[in-house]
Amino acid sequence: MAGPLTALRERFTSDSEQAPRDTRPPIRQRGEKRHGKPKRTGIRRFFTWRKLIAYVACLCALLIGAFTLLYYSIDVPKANAQAKAQSNVYKYSDGTILARTGEINREMVTLDRIPTGVQHAFVAAENKSFYKDRGVDPMGLLRGLVNTVAGKGTQGGSTITQQYVKNYYLSQEQTASRKIKELVISLKVDQRNSKADILAGYLNTSFFGRVAYGVQAAARAYYDKDVDDLTVEEGAYLAALVQAPSQYDWAVASPKAKRLVTRRWNYVLDNMVDMHWLDPAQRKQMRFPVPVDPKPAPGLDGQAGYLVDAARNELIASGVSEQELAAGGWTITLNVDPAKQRALEETMRQGLDGSAKKKPPADGSAEEKQARADAADTQGGAVSLDPRNGRILALYGGRDYTRHYLSNATRGDYQVGSAFQPVTDAASMEAKIRNGPDAGGLPEIKRTARALGMDTDGGFGTKESVGLGLMGSSPLKMAGVYASFNHQGKRVTPSIVKSARRGDETAGLPKAVGDQAIAPAAAQLVTRNLVMAGGTDAVRTVKRPSAGKGGVSDDKRAAWYIGYTPDLVTAVALFGEDAKKRKQIPLKNASAQRVAGLWSDYTDQALRNVPAAWFDSGSEAGAIPNPTQMAPTGR
Repeated sequence: MAGPLTALRERFTSDSEQAPRDTRPPIRQRGEKRHGKPKRTGIRRFFTWRKLIAYVACLCALLIGAFTLLYYSIDVPKANAQAKAQSNVYKYSDGTILARTGEINREMVTLDRIPTGVQHAFVAAENKSFYKDRGVDPMGLLRGLVNTVAGKGTQGGSTITQQYVKNYYLSQEQTASRKIKELVISLKVDQRNSKADILAGYLNTSFFGRVAYGVQAAARAYYDKDVDDLTVEEGAYLAALVQAPSQYDWAVASPKAKRLVTRRWNYVLDNMVDMHWLDPAQRKQMRFPVPVDPKPAPGLDGQAGYLVDAARNELIASGVSEQELAAGGWTITLNVDPAKQRALEETMRQGLDGSAKKKPPADGSAEEKQARADAADTQGGAVSLDPRNGRILALYGGRDYTRHYLSNATRGDYQVGSAFQPVTDAASMEAKIRNGPDAGGLPEIKRTARALGMDTDGGFGTKESVGLGLMGSSPLKMAGVYASFNHQGKRVTPSIVKSARRGDETAGLPKAVGDQAIAPAAAQLVTRNLVMAGGTDAVRTVKRPSAGKGGVSDDKRAAWYIGYTPDLVTAVALFGEDAKKRKQIPLKNASAQRVAGLWSDYTDQALRNVPAAWFDSGSEAGAIPNPTQMAPTGR
């Protein structure tokens, strides 16, 4: 029998097991760490998964609501017909008028006149889903809006319907508001109009370059035939051309641009095969259809057309669209100085027809006939600029723009020969400045050439090709390269446009003088070497310090001289070209002396009333000698 103590112990034990537990957290003492998840504070309170989903849903609702409001508030406007188009006015630097351009060349045609294969070529190039979509490509539009807001200019991604709306109802300005209008109106137009009507409208309003609006005008401008007679190959070229008319115009395209447009032409035809619009066997037999030479617009004869083209290309490169320029209304002032322009024209005319510094042969003689033939097969190009600011003061593109559409001042398909040697020297000096005695190799030469503004697509593969100057370039580019030597190594990009305005709108132009392309010491050494290299009788007529380099290309098809004083840089080149076939041929009387004489004659006239100035010797390259006559000619 248990005693009283045992019973009492069992009672207390039972009571303690049945008593409820105290689940309250223990009281933390000061300084004691807290355990478990912290309470959300600050901005973290607003971002849970549940709240994020709610935010996205609200944003989508707002966007849908805003788009709905825009959809019902934006009506399809009246056509902006090019009836309001104005002329563009081009002026010299002193305000005198050089030329007026801007006539609209268009002939509307019905869709049944356009061959089905040509129609399919445009759809294959621009919008393969055209026959199925609702007028817009949401992803393409989003991409275009983002790029426009980011300031990246015109971007792809628009459907044929959107391009038609932009051409026919709206403007070419690249703004977010115009893109939104384009989207809404495209949706409405796709609902109201048939695909046939939209495609016809697009083909009749697109700009093709050569002042041609619409596929009929383009057929005439590029193939001298009506649109009814276009082949699939020709239609594919016109479809490829729409992307960049000035760049892809075969008559003036650079070698790189020709490769690009040929690639796009192949892309169009391959897309047609993928869409089952073209038989693969027929596709394999197709060859690129080279367009006919253009017929320049009236009023652009002589040098006017070359100057206008150079200005247009510069504005397009700076962001003004080709359609905006074609619509007209611009007042474009050039940097060209009328007096220097006349001096350059007269010098080149005399040099090309053989009358410079020698008595012309008697009329009707065998010598006279041969001289005429040689002159006809010789083309000349020249660019003169102020190295201090990059402004083009004079430009010579050829005998006459209406007879030789391709500008010899800007073409880059002839080898530069030994005129490239200073670039090689600059690369070697750059390498020594950075790395000590080691001379620069091919990569350094190519980098230096690119930094100075040259194209480096070809001619840089081997030491031999670089040594012979087998790379192609233009008088415009080479003038910029030598101007960079004259400007303490800062890259100088020749600029022909002083200002461009349309109403309250002003085109933004890039700075002609850019960042440091090569070290100042390297530039000063190049100039010092060119001054010290000696002179010839042809160059000694310039009674002021000068530096320069000339030579004949390895294939004897071009002769160059690029020379400069502290005030003026001028690149002069003569090219051998068959007058009938427009093919490169060896140059008659190919000598650096001949071209150097043209440089001297022009420079003497251009600087006749300008006091002589000395080259800036700098502090790193050593003193640059200042004799009254110094300039090299090369070989």
